Amino acid sequence: MPIELTILAGLAVMAASLWMPYIIGAATAPPGSLPADAPDGFILPPDPNVHRPWVRRAYRAHLNLLEQSVPFAILVLLVDRADGFSALTLWASVAFLILRIAHAIGYITGTTRFPARPLIFTGGWICCLVMAWALFTA
Repeated sequence: MPIELTILAGLAVMAASLWMPYIIGAATAPPGSLPADAPDGFILPPDPNVHRPWVRRAYRAHLNLLEQSVPFAILVLLVDRADGFSALTLWASVAFLILRIAHAIGYITGTTRFPARPLIFTGGWICCLVMAWALFTA
């Protein structure tokens, strides 16, 4: 299997797992923070008055990973279908994975702030553009 597809599988596992920090944080919210009529297991969207800052950041990190990984995944699969993998697509995939891991860790921990986090996101976007270029030139 091409490395690009292996990386894509790793990204899928990451996207499928990144909900856990938010759920753990939300489930450990202070008592009484849920509405009295909420059903068992009900989790509110991140609320700045209830949840700790890292819980809200974990929620956003998960959404952010999904919003950038879906286009990347579609492009990787199309490049595979067009038999367009090259050294450039390999390095774009590796860079995308590293950037997404750095983005998630930095976002949740709050260690990456402006301009680092937007630059990491922009790097991921550039990796998507590289994949699109590989697709259209295949």
